[in-house]
Amino acid sequence: MKGVIMQEEGNQEEPYGESVEEYKPKRGFWDCFCIPIQWFSMLSREMHWSFVFGVVVIYGISQGLGVALAEVGTKYYMKDVQKVQPSEAQIYKGITSIPWVVKPIWGLLTDVLPFFGYRRRPYFIFAGIIGVVSMLLLSLHENLHLVLALLSLTAGSAGVAIADVTIDACVAQNSISHPSLAADMQSLCAASSSIGSLFGFFISGVFVHLIGPMGVFGLMTIPAGLVVSVGFLLYEPRMHHTSYRQVKQNFVDASKAMWTTLKSEDVWRPCLYMYLSITLSLDVREGMFYWYTESKGGPSFSQESVGFIFSISSMGSLLGAILYQYALKEYAFRNLLFWTQLIYGLSGMLDLVLVLRWNLKFGIADYVFVVIVESIAQMTNRLKWMPMLVLSSKLCPSGIEGTFFALLMSIDNVGLLSAAWGGGFVLHILRITRTRFDNIWLAILIRNILRITPLWLLFLVPRADHNSSILPTTETVDSEVVIETSDSKNVELVSLVHSVDGK
Repeated sequence: MKGVIMQEEGNQEEPYGESVEEYKPKRGFWDCFCIPIQWFSMLSREMHWSFVFGVVVIYGISQGLGVALAEVGTKYYMKDVQKVQPSEAQIYKGITSIPWVVKPIWGLLTDVLPFFGYRRRPYFIFAGIIGVVSMLLLSLHENLHLVLALLSLTAGSAGVAIADVTIDACVAQNSISHPSLAADMQSLCAASSSIGSLFGFFISGVFVHLIGPMGVFGLMTIPAGLVVSVGFLLYEPRMHHTSYRQVKQNFVDASKAMWTTLKSEDVWRPCLYMYLSITLSLDVREGMFYWYTESKGGPSFSQESVGFIFSISSMGSLLGAILYQYALKEYAFRNLLFWTQLIYGLSGMLDLVLVLRWNLKFGIADYVFVVIVESIAQMTNRLKWMPMLVLSSKLCPSGIEGTFFALLMSIDNVGLLSAAWGGGFVLHILRITRTRFDNIWLAILIRNILRITPLWLLFLVPRADHNSSILPTTETVDSEVVIETSDSKNVELVSLVHSVDGK
């Protein structure tokens, strides 16, 4: 009887074994849905769900959807409400980006100045409140003076920048504690931003048409409110017995650590390349926007068309993030930046084809051609940007990762500011106005030529890939800065020389 039972059990095990053999995982259609879910689950498991939630809200909703709405709304606000010239709009665009230039200040505050025992959560709450107040002012005041409008736009930009640098600190901190997931975290940030931008641009033109740019600013209070929620939900161990007498010394020590790190050749050389590559890509998009919508000889796109074009083209940015994650992240930084910069420069020539109306000679409608041009530009820009983000996260010394990552990002933002003001200067010199676009082709040609020049500066970029450690480890043992920020009195801020004082 016992043998019969054992035989039956054996017979029951065989189908189970066969079922395992029969239902082996197969890559198919459902993997398109399963793989991202498994990826999100893995990231949530490794770094807590509230961190992933924070990245999605800050990058996807605040910067992706929110900035997309704000970008289109601001363009029409400056053009139709404030009635400024293209070169002036380009300059004002640079002014509103100044909060991004001073990112090291926000980063330094998040690293060394906690409130109520937390280093990150209060700054999310503060950033969200600033965003809500500034957007309400723009949406409720019908005849707001240009200066006050710029101040409100700059304050709203500051709210987004503070939230950005705070989540960047969390990303940098997790990149150090989970180095194998550094590229995955940047892919999460890029994918969230791209999907948010896709949806934001899709609805932006419709809402500008229905409720006007001021109504769009009113909608911007929703992303700002979600930023406040991140401050309440983010998991962060509370620090006890915080000594605010140490804050001043913390600032001094962190500043010294940043300076000594930045003086290292392994750090300042890629920083210089990032700045120059961005600065030399002159920003003349405000001139192109006016040409899209005002020129009698141009496409004369409607508000809905502009939003749809930006929406569809943002899929190029998402495609760039996917390509980097699954096909390009293993390549060395220098090789990848060479090809992306080259393609980025050559793709800009398509704008020249558009403004010279050659696309019509080939039978390609303006709408279709602009979507193609913008999609390629978004994709190549994302491919160029992502390796620089991963490279920046690997240049951050432990302990001041938030501050130093913010410093690196501010260098990039100074480049964006320089590119915006340089583009505005070119538009002004070439006398491109609200109704005159005779020389818009020349502005595009100058921009495209300058885009190629960073190829001769790639020697500044290390040949390492995303798995490599760029900061030299042989010198960091003897170089420590001690900062008291929590219960533990020894938080090491690693620099790259034998001591902060150069001894």
